[in-house]
Amino acid sequence: MVMSKKERKKRLLAGVRRYVGFFLLMAFIITCCMNLFLNLLERNLEVSFTEDHIRQAAILTFGNVVLLSLICTLVDGLRRRYMVERPVKRIIGAAEKIMNGEFSTRIEPFGNIYDEDGFNTIIQYFNKMAEELSGIETLRTDFIANVSHELKTPLAVMQNYDTMLQKPGLSEEKRLEYAKAITESSRRQADLITNILKLNRLENQQIYPKQETYNLGEQLCECLLNFESTWEQKDIEIETDIEEEIFVKSDAELLTLVWNNLFSNALKFTQPGGQVSLKMKTDKGFAIVQVSDTGCGISPETGQHIFEKFYQGDTSHSTQGNGLGLALVKRVINIVDGDISVQSEIGKGSTFTVRIRRKENGTT
Repeated sequence: MVMSKKERKKRLLAGVRRYVGFFLLMAFIITCCMNLFLNLLERNLEVSFTEDHIRQAAILTFGNVVLLSLICTLVDGLRRRYMVERPVKRIIGAAEKIMNGEFSTRIEPFGNIYDEDGFNTIIQYFNKMAEELSGIETLRTDFIANVSHELKTPLAVMQNYDTMLQKPGLSEEKRLEYAKAITESSRRQADLITNILKLNRLENQQIYPKQETYNLGEQLCECLLNFESTWEQKDIEIETDIEEEIFVKSDAELLTLVWNNLFSNALKFTQPGGQVSLKMKTDKGFAIVQVSDTGCGISPETGQHIFEKFYQGDTSHSTQGNGLGLALVKRVINIVDGDISVQSEIGKGSTFTVRIRRKENGTT
């Protein structure tokens, strides 16, 4: 790192200021000591000092002050070079690498001697910051890659079916089949874009929860009834056990997004003839909502990533979703200050549990 002329001048002035400071300090201390010494010597030995004696002592004292000030300045300069400038240069160098996109950059802590100046504490927080930035950059890269893939897939499907629709002599049955496939792909792409926009607004805190008191049981039933055609088509048994008169004070629109995603996933991953259950009860000051299914289940490894964007543990159902639903659910639950967890077993199904603070007797 080349030092500019302005920086060299600034450093020189700082050195002069330190020297003047040490000079004044030494002059004050040595002058006081000399006065005490001469007064004590004069009283004890009854010796009178002439003007020449005092002049010689003053010159010698001044020389001592100059020499000691110079020594202190040099010692302080060396201390600053190795105790301040050296760690600062390393931190600045690492910061420049971070600015250039090298998020894997880390700074090795100095010896314990640097703890007094707090540099190791600064380095510790710097490394944490670099680690967080590295994680954010990885998420951003993965997000772009996944978005590109998810957008490209339905486009490719639509292009293929559109090409087949242009073949001469196509039967009416095939024409309807291809048109339906194009419509389904376009719907999936529109849903993806909608979910991306919603997730972006949620993560950038552009959506703020509206506090309103309402009956949670009624909301759950209304959301579940929206999927009636789906469970009838797949002959899925619906079981409900909802405790009555449970009120919450939260954002009804945001929580509707949560229930719709959970019900949609439960019905999607449940085989025809299976069962989906909805339960709600109270536990102290919380409303506990459980959505269970008898679907394929998820592995413990998948369960650790199930709320991440674009993560799809069951690739056989990847064409039915875009991996953003549960990411939206998790973000909404965090915004409304709730909690969500999942318990699952391969081949036996999954249970999602949501905890939301309830409103009791007119109080929150």
